[in-house]
Formats: sequence, C-alpha cells, structure tokens
Amino acid sequence: MDTRRVIPFSFTRAGRRTGALALSATLAAALSGCGGGTASQTGGPVVPPPPATQLRGQPIGGATLVPAAVGGFTVNTVQPAQMKALVEASVSYGAAVTGTPTCAVTTYTLRYHTLDGKAADTQASTAIMVPSGTDAACQGGRPVLLYAHGTTVLKSSDMADLTATETRTVAAMFAAQGYIVVAPNYAGYAGSTLDYHPYLDANQQSADMIDALRAARSVFASIGATPSSRLMVSGYSQGGFVAMATQRAMQRDYAGEFKVTAAAPLSGPYALLQFGDTIFNGAPSVGSSGFMPMLLTAGQRAGAGLYGSLTDIYEAKYAGGIDTLLPGSLSLGALVTAGKLPNDVLFDANSLPQASGYSRFFGADHLLRTAFRDGYLSDLKAQPCNASNNAPLNCAPTHALRKWLLWNDLRTYTPTIPLFLCGGNQDPVVPFANTDAAAAYFRANNIGAGLLSVLDLDDSSLLADNRAVRTEFALAKQLLKLSVTEQGGSNAQANQVVQDSYHAGLVAPFCLREARKFFDAAPAR
Repeated sequence: MDTRRVIPFSFTRAGRRTGALALSATLAAALSGCGGGTASQTGGPVVPPPPATQLRGQPIGGATLVPAAVGGFTVNTVQPAQMKALVEASVSYGAAVTGTPTCAVTTYTLRYHTLDGKAADTQASTAIMVPSGTDAACQGGRPVLLYAHGTTVLKSSDMADLTATETRTVAAMFAAQGYIVVAPNYAGYAGSTLDYHPYLDANQQSADMIDALRAARSVFASIGATPSSRLMVSGYSQGGFVAMATQRAMQRDYAGEFKVTAAAPLSGPYALLQFGDTIFNGAPSVGSSGFMPMLLTAGQRAGAGLYGSLTDIYEAKYAGGIDTLLPGSLSLGALVTAGKLPNDVLFDANSLPQASGYSRFFGADHLLRTAFRDGYLSDLKAQPCNASNNAPLNCAPTHALRKWLLWNDLRTYTPTIPLFLCGGNQDPVVPFANTDAAAAYFRANNIGAGLLSVLDLDDSSLLADNRAVRTEFALAKQLLKLSVTEQGGSNAQANQVVQDSYHAGLVAPFCLREARKFFDAAPAR
C-alpha cells in the first residue's frame, strides 16, 4: 500500500474512498434486512505538575456562527434533508449507518484558554453543534457529547468545517440525532497560537478537552443550546486515546465538576507503552513515519528530554526542521512527495528484529537512526513491561522515550461509569491489541459488573455478542471487495482496498453508530 494515501490515526484518509461510497445504497438495502484508584507508574513523571491557573476554560470572545455550504448555497443552519445529502455525498455508507437526520444543525466556533505541554497558558478552539427542530428529539434539554477527533497533519483542520468527512459524520451521527456536540480542535490546530501539537500527551490533551467543555458551557445559553444532565465522552483513533484520557481526568481529578454518563473511546492507542514496544520490536503500524515525529516533538516540548539534537533520533536527510513539520500546511502524501518524510519506512533495511509481514517498514530510505532503535530495544530487554494484566506498568524503563510512553499509557485507573470500547482486529493503523490490553487491565482491576462493553467488529465467533452489527460489517467488507473485482481488479487488489479503508472508512462509522446506541441506552447518573 502506498502510505502517501494514509493519515496516521486519522478518521479521514485520502484515496480509495469512492468505491466505499458507491456501496451506500446497496448496504442500506442489506442493512434493512438484516472505582477506581490509580496504579503506580515506576517510570515516574517526566514533566512537572501543572501550576494553578485562572485562565483555563475561559472563552475568548463569544461563539461565532459558522455557515455551511450546501448544494451551492451557504446556510446558517443545515436542515435534516440537507444533512442527509451531505452525508450521502462523502461519508462511507451514508445514512445507512449514520441514520436519517432528525434535527437541523447549527455550528459555532469558540476560542478558549487551555494549557500547553508544559502547563503554560495557550489558546485553542472548539466547534459546537446545536440541534434544533420540531421533533421531540431536538427540543428541551439535550445530551452533550464531548468528542475527540482523529489525527490530522493539516494545521488548518477545524471540526467546525462541515466539508470534512469526520465533521460531517459526527454532525449526522450525533447532532442531527439531538445531541449537543462539543468537538475541540486541540491546541496547535485551527488558528491556535501554539506552534506544535501535544500529540498523545494524556495530561495536556485531557485538559484541553475539559477546558473546551467549560468554555462551551459558558456560551450555551447565548447560542440556544439547552443541555440536559447527560454528558457523554467519545472519540476515534487518536481521539479514542484522548476520550479515555479525558474520562480518566474527569473521574480522578474533577469528579465534583463533571458527572459523565458514559464514555466510548474507539480504536485508540490506549496501551501506549505496549504499542511503542511493538513498533520498535519490529512490527510498525501504517502511518508510523507520520505519527512518530508528532509524538517525539510533543514529548520533547513537554520536557521529557527525548533527544539532545534531532540527529540523535532522525536520519540526517529528514532531521532538519522535522520538529516543526507536523502539523503543517502539507498533507502526508505531499510531504512524502517533497522528500520531507519517507514513505512509511521507519527503520534501516538491516536493522533487527523484523517481524514477519512487516518488511515494507524497513529500507535504505528510513526515518529513525538505528542507534536510537538499538537503545530503545536494549532498554526493552533490560526493563520489560506488560508482564501482567493487572499491573502492566509495574516496570522501570530508563530510555527517555519508553519513560514518556509509560507516563502517557492509560492503564492507570479503573472506570466507574459505563464504558464502550470498539474497533476491528485487522486494523493496520491502530492495532486492536490496544483495546484488548485496556479491557484486560480494567477487568483485572475489578471494573464494576456490567460497566465494560467491548466490540470487535471483525470477531467471527458465532457465540460473540453483537452478532448483527458484526454481520453488517462483514457484508460491508465483502461489498467493498466486490466493487473492485467487478471493475476488473484482482483479489489481491480488492484485499488491499479493504486494508486501505479499514481504519477510517470501514470501522469508524460502525463503531460510532454503536457508540450512539450505547449512549442512548446508558442509565442516568
């Protein structure tokens, strides 16, 4: 697969989506027939605790209406029929998965104060989607969804922009079904004053989400949003990690301020240290050459001391300016074409070990220095982690990157609210092993009976739960393959298209739909 088509950890991805969209009508017809405390981390904190601040969560000005382009016209409020048309035009499987929109949706943007990776004041922005209409689902006190988006390498990305696939999907899946949606852009994006993004920095990203919700609450009355007491937290891919980190922070640090009804982190890298160990041990994930620089820059800017100079980690060809490259103005494919990043080749061709089936991530034109990888592997051998489900972080790595990954690994608490985890076990971008590891940890640490639900969309077991949606997912994959072979493509090409579409085009809409069902049924707290 050409990874220039892939955005790591992203909900949206370029290329090979048209075939999936063409299946919407076919799939629609087919579907119609068918308390925790914290665990110790002996790696220790690598950043100082955040100082008290009086600015966090304060809005900067008021909420600004964001008009949407629909059918050649600009409208302030997208009506249900217009939302359906937008969804059918760009969201995989359209309204067959999102559901037919019930409410009109008006979108606003709001700037607010939050923290950067070193707990200094910075600014970010959030989208706020407000449902309206005559249907009972659109009136009165409405549930609030705090949504965390997937990775993007474009600094201009904005969750208030309905031309983006992820924004449209969330708007149709939740706002058009009666949810008030608060969708932060994160620090470093959409006009934020921060010159980098604190990627997978659990403390910073959860603070960012919380501050966005605080700011949004302060303007709800002025934009006609009437929230109920029901608060949901969700996100996909990177956003799945951020959603879990946010629920953890709300439970652990802000229980008096936030009462989360339920949470649904989806396809996220929750077991971050295990994920990193797997990559360096010879099994990188698709998009590694894109998300690794963002991760390393975030840790360095937070004070983790990951390197003395960029050439300590990166090959000289790519070292210059790579710490300011992402997010930026160019797509991942454009960065590869411009020679700013390799085409997902992470390690040298002769660097060992190399897991079977992962040869494409090894080559002469690689991103990371072998000496850096060897140092990581030496520490992994001397200080192995993940020895048990109940205490996977009971280890003491000394390598700076492994310490940073441990510090941000989310297996440190036990949720006390209903939690829904969803993904697919064939995911080449964020392996389902992250979901398995998080679920195993929660169970080993006695999560309350009935609180944890886990859905593997690709589980073919006849006895597994959620058989109906798993059958629908299998049908969606088969229809996508068929769309390739009917146009003369080989079986190998069809399988490649499924892999290319798997993380964002296939799993995402199904997991989001099941998350909404989970939220709708969650008991009040």
